[in-house]
Amino acid sequence: MVAANGLVLPILGFASCIAFIYMSFGDFKLSYRRGPHLDFVTRNGTQFMVDGRPFYINGWNSFWFMDHSAEGDRKPRVSAMLQAGAKMGLTVCRTWAFNDGDYNALQISPGKFDERVFQALDHVIAEAGQHRVRLLLSLVNNLKAYGGKTQYVKWAWEEGIGMSSSNDSFFYDPTIKKYFKNYIKTMLTRKNTITGIEYRNDPTIFGWELINEPRCMTDPSGDTLQTWIEEMSRFVKSIDKKHLLTVGLEGFYGPKNPKRLTVNPEDWASTLGSDFIRNSKVPEIDFASVHVYPDHWIQNQGFEEKLAFVQKWMQSHIEDGHYELNKPVFFTEYGFSNLNKDFRPDQRDRFYKTVLDIVYKSAKKNRAGAGALVWQLFIEGMDEFNDDFGIVLWERPSTYRFVTEQSCRLARLQRNPQPNKYLKELCLQRE
Repeated sequence: MVAANGLVLPILGFASCIAFIYMSFGDFKLSYRRGPHLDFVTRNGTQFMVDGRPFYINGWNSFWFMDHSAEGDRKPRVSAMLQAGAKMGLTVCRTWAFNDGDYNALQISPGKFDERVFQALDHVIAEAGQHRVRLLLSLVNNLKAYGGKTQYVKWAWEEGIGMSSSNDSFFYDPTIKKYFKNYIKTMLTRKNTITGIEYRNDPTIFGWELINEPRCMTDPSGDTLQTWIEEMSRFVKSIDKKHLLTVGLEGFYGPKNPKRLTVNPEDWASTLGSDFIRNSKVPEIDFASVHVYPDHWIQNQGFEEKLAFVQKWMQSHIEDGHYELNKPVFFTEYGFSNLNKDFRPDQRDRFYKTVLDIVYKSAKKNRAGAGALVWQLFIEGMDEFNDDFGIVLWERPSTYRFVTEQSCRLARLQRNPQPNKYLKELCLQRE
């Protein structure tokens, strides 16, 4: 018995240690798999829907999630930002699902991926699900940041198979289109190493955005970009029929649209090869996207004139969603620069409030204005990643107050479909 007890005790001790590790870490992984239930966001005409009820969105942009999740010392910022967003009642975050050939690249070269970075994106999606925050994931950048279409063109050119060194050959070169389609397929069929769910089957993902702010300036007629949107949207839907899809437009009216003269910020906006109505009418595109940057788009006008532009710009697109497209219109970026001459924080407050009020009034009337995402939110200690639009929202109480009020008044309109626990508490405090 003494010898047996001497053997049993170490075994029991080892078993207890294993049980402790499992409870501490193994259950942590399982908690993701058993995370809060979310339904897919769908569309019924001009309305986003969740569980048969309208879904209006107050949310934000944090493009940096995947990049930060790829590094241990910065990874906690992702969870902190998602929790902060959830506590403000924000329900959708837009972030990059791309990084092509850059630092912490997801796609190192065409068809070659860094598994470490893919697992970082797995973490972002799993964490978002835990906080009941849905993600709008963008698939490539028109700009050079994080590689973008420039990197795709460079890859083809370096291999000696690119038709042109123009960045716009991204939209028509057969090899480059093949690169991008492979990227899309890899992304949509990715199995999350944390949740075990393929991305195309994960309702945490609100939807996909083909490209951030597409412009094809070598073809101002818009034909080249239109053909690309049609081809790529069909390809996405051939793989993933569950998620919503948008283009990623800024919202400019094309050269054949009469609104180019009366609504566009300035003449240059109709020469970029994009066309809000034409691009958004593509059958596979589920909702229209619009950006709102009056201070970058309009020169030599005062603040009041810029606010007047914002109202006209947003109302025009909401009307288009209702009468022309029969699709939701989602203002996926709105921002106000602190580099403006004579900038004052209260101007940014008024700009934010103008955007949020227009969305709320549209939602209240069951019109096409489906929501808005501020560009962009950070947590403390991220100044090196900030731009002239970024804000730590809770550092300015007045801004924080009316952003959270927007969360509550939209929640009341939609009778809180699948609210997070913070939204319930937040709105109870305001009743």
